[in-house]
Amino acid sequence: MKKIRIKKTLVFLVLCLVLVGFIGFVEKQTLYKTFQGTEINIDGVSGVYFVEEKEIQEIMRSAFPELKAGLMLEEVRLEEVEKRLAGHPFIKSVEASIGQKGILNLKIQQHQPIARIARSYAADGYITLEGKVIPTSPSYTSRVLILQGKQAEQLMDKGDVMEQMPELMDLINFIVEDDFWSAQIPELEVNSKTDIRLMQQVGKQVIEFGDAKDIAEKFKKIEVFYKEILPRKGWNAYERVSVKFKDQIVCE
Repeated sequence: MKKIRIKKTLVFLVLCLVLVGFIGFVEKQTLYKTFQGTEINIDGVSGVYFVEEKEIQEIMRSAFPELKAGLMLEEVRLEEVEKRLAGHPFIKSVEASIGQKGILNLKIQQHQPIARIARSYAADGYITLEGKVIPTSPSYTSRVLILQGKQAEQLMDKGDVMEQMPELMDLINFIVEDDFWSAQIPELEVNSKTDIRLMQQVGKQVIEFGDAKDIAEKFKKIEVFYKEILPRKGWNAYERVSVKFKDQIVCE
C-alpha cells in the first residue's frame, strides 16, 4: 500500500513537471512571436561614425511608435523600416531582419566620404565613394581631399558627381588611392571641366592639370617635374606648372 502511494506521488510530481515545462514552452513560443526590442549594428568608416545608434533609436521611436514589446512580429514593417532609415543622408544601406528571440536587427552601412566640396558662402558637402554628394556631419569631420571652384559648387548643387562629371571621380580616386599623391595633393581647384588645378602640400606652384583625362600620363609628367626639374632649379623657381598639354611640361 505504501509503495502504491509513493508511486502515485512520483507520477503526480512527474505530471506537474511536464505541465510546468509545457506552460514554459508555450510562453516561450508566444514570446518569440512578439517584438522584444531592437539591436543596431553600424559599420563604421575607419572608426568614424557619422550616424550614431542614439540617432537611429530616435528615428525609430518617431517613425514607428507602435514598435513596443508585445507587438506581433507580423506587424513589424521591415521594408518600411529599411526605407525610412535609408533616407538618412549618411546611410548607404539598411538590412532589417527579425531574430529568433523577437529582436529587430538593423545592420547599417554608412556612406564613405572621399572628398569634400568647400564653399565660402554656403554649406560644404562630401563626395562619397560612389560619387554621391551628401551634407557634412555636425558631429564628425573627415580629413579628405578638398575641392573648390565654380564647377565644384555646381556639382554640389547637382548632387551626383558620377552623373555630371565621371572623369573627375577618376581623378579623385587616382589621388586618394595613392599614398604619395594623397599626402602631396590636399586640394583641387575645379573651375570648369577643362580647368582643374592641383594645390600642393609641399611647394608653392599651382599645377595646371587641364581636364580630368589622361590622368596617369599627366601624373608621370608631374613626377618628372619633381625628380628632374626641381632638383636643378629649386622648389621656389617657378610659380606655375602646366601638364595639360600633351607631351609637354610648361614651367613659368
